[in-house]
Amino acid sequence: MITLRTEIIINAPIQICFDYARDIEVHTKTVWPHTRELAVDGVREGRIGPGDSVTFEAKHLFVRQRLTSKIIEYQEPELFTDVMQRGIFKSLRHRHEFIEQDEKTLMIDILRFEAPLGIVGKIIEQLILKKYIKSFLEYRNNKLKKLIEENV
Repeated sequence: MITLRTEIIINAPIQICFDYARDIEVHTKTVWPHTRELAVDGVREGRIGPGDSVTFEAKHLFVRQRLTSKIIEYQEPELFTDVMQRGIFKSLRHRHEFIEQDEKTLMIDILRFEAPLGIVGKIIEQLILKKYIKSFLEYRNNKLKKLIEENV
């Protein structure tokens, strides 16, 4: 199992950052364009909330795939956690934390995942997925920061 952690300071109030981070349309606009990510089931627009699910379809590493996540933990505006219900991974858990710092917000992502396929999956985690997913998170966080700061 791999655990990734990213942090970014956003020059905006915590509630705004929390709301943008759980907005489905914002999500699809802030991921890598080449993935052509779309919400295809569950909550497909607006903000996702406690107990809600969303299914995203996207192309990652040349494979078109679907991943369904459900919000299992929710404390507005400090955190929400989504867990994969269906998808290519053996497991995937993504915790989104928000900490107010003066008039800014520290946004923290903690993503834990495990690839399928036993020992082969563990090798793929280390050789490919760890770097790929961290880059994906960092790209999205930077785009989200820019979008929020331009609109506040």
